[in-house]
Amino acid sequence: MMTLSELWKQFKLLTDRDALPKESLAVIERFLKTEYQIREKRRIEHLLKMSGIKRVKRLEDFDWSFNPKIPREKIMELINTDWLQKPCNIVIIGPTGVGKSHIADALCVDAIMKGHQAVSITIFDLTAKLSKARSIYGLIDYYARVKVLCLDEMGYVFPTKEQADCIFQIISKRVEIGTTIVTTNLVPSQWGKIFDSVTASAILDRLSLNGNFFTFEGRSYRSKR
Repeated sequence: MMTLSELWKQFKLLTDRDALPKESLAVIERFLKTEYQIREKRRIEHLLKMSGIKRVKRLEDFDWSFNPKIPREKIMELINTDWLQKPCNIVIIGPTGVGKSHIADALCVDAIMKGHQAVSITIFDLTAKLSKARSIYGLIDYYARVKVLCLDEMGYVFPTKEQADCIFQIISKRVEIGTTIVTTNLVPSQWGKIFDSVTASAILDRLSLNGNFFTFEGRSYRSKR
C-alpha cells in the first residue's frame, strides 16, 4: 500500500500537507487510499479488456502435476525475478494441448496485475489483421510498443512473405524495449517451414537476445475432460 507521501504525489495535490491537522490528514489518507484502489481496479479491468485474453488464466490455476516434465521451477524462477523491468524473450515449445497458451496468458495476466500493458494474439489473428490493415506501419508500431506481447500458436499458419516480414519487424522493434512471448509447436530448427530460412534465422536471432526457451512435454490437458 502506498504511503501518504506517495499518494500525495500520485494525486498531484498542491496543498501543504504539513499545514493540515493530523485528524484531517487521517481522513484524507483513507479517502486517497480508497480512491487509488478504485482507479487501479478500473485500470486493470481496462488492460484486461484490451489484452485480447478471452479468459483470465493464472499460474496458480495450472495443473503442474499432470505433466511433470514441464519446467515449473525455471518458469517460476523467471516470474519471481523482476522480469518486467528488463525486457526479455520467452519461447515456449511443445505439442498441442500441453499448456503453452495457458502459461503464456498467465504471464500476460501477471504483467497486467502489476500495472503493465500486455496483449496476446494468435499468429492467425495477427496475419488476418495485417491483411486487412489500412496502415500496416501503424499496426506494426502498435504491437512493437506494447510492454508485453504474446504471439500465440506460431506454426499453425503459413504467413505470406509480406506478413512474415511484418512479424519480423514487430519482433525486431521490440528488442530491448518490451518482452515478447512466443508459443509454438515447432522446434527452432523447423521454423523454416513457416518462414523462409533468412526470416526464420533473423527472428530466432532477435528472440535469442535475453531469450528463455522452454520445452513442454507430456499429454494433452484436453484429454482430461
